[in-house]
Amino acid sequence: MPHSANSTLTGIAFKVASVIVFLAMAALLKAAEGVPAGELAFFRSFFAIIPVVVFLAWRGELVSGVKTKYPMRHLARGLAGTGGMMFGFYALTKLPFAEATTLNYATPLIIVVLSALFLDEVVRLYRWSAVILGLVGVIIISWPRLTLLSSGVDQGAAIGVGSAMLACLFAAIAMVQVRKLVHTEKSATIVFYFSIASSVISLATLPFGWVVPSPTALLYLVTAGVCGGIAQILLTESYRHADMSVVAPFEYTSLIFSIGIGYFVFSDTPTWHVLVGGLIVVGSALFVIYRERQLGKAQPEKEVATPQG
Repeated sequence: MPHSANSTLTGIAFKVASVIVFLAMAALLKAAEGVPAGELAFFRSFFAIIPVVVFLAWRGELVSGVKTKYPMRHLARGLAGTGGMMFGFYALTKLPFAEATTLNYATPLIIVVLSALFLDEVVRLYRWSAVILGLVGVIIISWPRLTLLSSGVDQGAAIGVGSAMLACLFAAIAMVQVRKLVHTEKSATIVFYFSIASSVISLATLPFGWVVPSPTALLYLVTAGVCGGIAQILLTESYRHADMSVVAPFEYTSLIFSIGIGYFVFSDTPTWHVLVGGLIVVGSALFVIYRERQLGKAQPEKEVATPQG
């Protein structure tokens, strides 16, 4: 169904707001220094349930929102999504804020590959070219971290880059699963069960060394979880007011915001590798979204994946 101009602008506003809140969540998690990735994932997921449940109750969808006939599909999505979250949070602890955020932009490119392999989607030369160019951008961003034989290279940061790439892979797998779930489940149902599954799965990392956070870190963690839930609601509302293919490109405003947060909050100065590689990856991902929109004009609007899902 076509959306009015005012409705589309509202959808874009919700999308940009979700980007800002997601980045605030990530900044809070990074600020909670010394907390293991599994513990970060638990707080991010568990406390995200609160705003999601409040929102469902406010809309009168609390009962219908928790009904599902496919619990195992939600569990599979939860496993992949939690894996991506943990690897992403680990990368966040090892890399500058803007760099960790920018590497997440490889996710839509990996989704193209997985969609071709497992969803039998036809991917033609244009999108394959965008994927290859995007991966070149990832290499440019990562190169200073991956030249392990050079002097002065932080191997912990190199592992962080590898973790960020694994996060993109798992996130892409999760989004492919979401593409299947959206045919039978409501968006709120998918979000709710992911939060539940991720909370339980991340608890399995408890024996591997959780820490007792300081009062300040605990405040950061709880606030980050609530922010995650609010951001997910804002994202869902953006899709309610505008087509996904319209709002999806605004995900990449996070490149500007993440550089600002990294500089002013964490004193991270972006390198030319991050700026140039980031622009290449963003451009490639935007082209993928453009092609999705062009190919979808003759059929119903379908989901366009972005790093935040």
